[in-house]
Amino acid sequence: MNVNVGSLDKLVRLALAIILIWLFYSDVLSGTLGIVALILALVLTITSLINFCPLYAAFRINTAKKKDKAA
Repeated sequence: MNVNVGSLDKLVRLALAIILIWLFYSDVLSGTLGIVALILALVLTITSLINFCPLYAAFRINTAKKKDKAA
């Protein structure tokens, strides 16, 4: 599994996950929409922790820094 999630991308994903969780627990999002928000927050958290996003791989997007092979 290749790394395709960069540092800034990880930070944005974690911040969005925290916001979604906060919205759920403050009853702004409830019912089915709240459950979908929690699932999305879980996916965002997992993808930021493992540095890999399957959607990025499908669309060949890579926000991670590339390593120099010359050194």
